[in-house]
Amino acid sequence: MKGKAFALIFLFCALSLGAKVKLPTLMGDNMILQQQTEVKLWGKATPKAEVRVTPSWSGKTTTCRADKDGNWLLTVSTPKAGYTPYEITFDDGEKTSVKNVLIGEVWLASGQSNMEMPLKGFGGCCIMNGADDIIAAVDNKGVRMFTVPKDQSYEPKTECAGSWNVASLETALDFSATAYHFATSLSRALQIPVGIINSSYGGATVEGWIGRKLLESYPDVSLNPDSVERLHPMHRPLLMYNAMLKPLQNYTIKGFIWYQGESNVGRHDTYAQRLADMVQLWRNDWGLGELPFYFVEIAPYAYGDKWDDTAGAYLREAQFKAQSLIPNSAMVSTNDLVEPFERFNIHPRNKTMVGHRLSYLALNLTYGKKQFVCFGPQYKDLTIEGNKALVSFDHLEMGICRNYDLRGFEVAGEDRVFYPADNVTLRWQTNHIILTSEKVPNPVAVRYCFRNFQSGTMIGGNELPLIPFRTDNW
Repeated sequence: MKGKAFALIFLFCALSLGAKVKLPTLMGDNMILQQQTEVKLWGKATPKAEVRVTPSWSGKTTTCRADKDGNWLLTVSTPKAGYTPYEITFDDGEKTSVKNVLIGEVWLASGQSNMEMPLKGFGGCCIMNGADDIIAAVDNKGVRMFTVPKDQSYEPKTECAGSWNVASLETALDFSATAYHFATSLSRALQIPVGIINSSYGGATVEGWIGRKLLESYPDVSLNPDSVERLHPMHRPLLMYNAMLKPLQNYTIKGFIWYQGESNVGRHDTYAQRLADMVQLWRNDWGLGELPFYFVEIAPYAYGDKWDDTAGAYLREAQFKAQSLIPNSAMVSTNDLVEPFERFNIHPRNKTMVGHRLSYLALNLTYGKKQFVCFGPQYKDLTIEGNKALVSFDHLEMGICRNYDLRGFEVAGEDRVFYPADNVTLRWQTNHIILTSEKVPNPVAVRYCFRNFQSGTMIGGNELPLIPFRTDNW
C-alpha cells in the first residue's frame, strides 16, 4: 500500500510540474508589448489543459485550451503606452508570471552586419561615440532590446534563444547601434517606451531571409543541402528565415527596419523583386496587414577594391526601385555618412544618423508627425540647354539646403564617358542644378555618386542627402 501511495504522490507531483505553463523566450521579464491593440500571447502547457492569462493592467482573465500537443495561443487587449511596469500571470494549474512589462511601440530590426553591429563596435570597426552612447543608455530605461542569436535551420523553428534587456551600462554595449538610435529617437519624440527585436546575421543575403516556397521559384537558387553547404554560412538561402524569423511571427509588432544589401552586390538585377517578395512573405507571416518597412541604402564602399566601379551603385539603384514595389515602404540614404578613410570599411562608424533617419520615416509616415522631413532630394528630370545639363528634383519641401561646393555630379556626352562636372550652380528660382564640363560640350546624361565609393554634398531638408542616381540606362 505504501508503495502505491508513493507512486500516486510521485505521479501527482509530475503532473503538477508538467502543468506549469512554458513560455517562449520572447515572452519574458522586461518585454515591451505593442500598445492599444490585440497582442498574441502563446506557449506550451499540458495537452488539452485550460490556460488562464491575467495581465495586471486590466485584471481581466482570458482563457483558451491547449491543443493535443500542448500548444496554446490567445490575444489580450493592451492599454495606452506608458512607463508603468506590469505583470502577466499564466495559469493552467500552476502559476507562472512575467514581470516588469512595459507597453509601448515594438519594431523588428533585421538585415546583415550593419544592423547587427553593436554599440561597442566590431574588432577593427569603431562606432562613433559608442562609449558615450552606452553611458547615456542609463537614462533610456524605456528602450529595451531582444537580440536573437545567430542561428540556421533547414526546417522552421518555433523557438529561439535570447532575452529582453533594459538599456544599461551592462546591456547596451551589445545593442544593435542602428536599432538603438532608431528606438531612442522614437522614444524621446513620442515620450513612450520602444522595444526592438533584433534578428540580424552578418553577411546574410536577402535569400537567407526568404522561405522555401518562394526560393524554389528562383531559378538560380538551389535548396539541395549539398549545394547549400558548399556556400559560405553567411550566404546560405532559407536558413536564417527558418531559425531567426519564424520563431518571432506571433509577437505583435508595429513595423520593420532593415539594413542589408552588401552581400547581394553583383546580383542587382534580382534584388528589388526579391526584397519585395521577402517583405510580402513577412507581412503574411505576421498577419497584421501592410506593416511599414523602412530600410537603409547601403553605404559607399570600394567593392572589389575598386572605388570607381559601379557594382555597389547598381545595388543601390535596385534598393531605390524596391520602394515602388513594396507598399508602405521607404528608404533612407547613407551617401553622406562615410568618411574618406572608410573606403575599405564595410561598417561605417556613423550609425547614429542612420538610426535617426529611420526614425524620421517612422515619425512622419507611421505616427503622423509631419513636421519631420523624412525624404532627401530625389532625381526628377533632366533638361539640356546647349552645353548645360539642368537637373530637377522631387522632395524639396525645404528646398536645396546647400548651394555651394556641390560635389558628386558627373556628365557624359554621346561617347558615354563620364567626367566630373567642373561647374555646378543652383538656379534658386526653380531649384534646378545646372551642370557643365569643359570636356563635355554636348551633354546627354548625368550621374550623381553612381560609383562604389563616392559621397556627395547636396542636401535637402533635415540635412538629408540627395539620393544617388543616373539619368542613362547604359
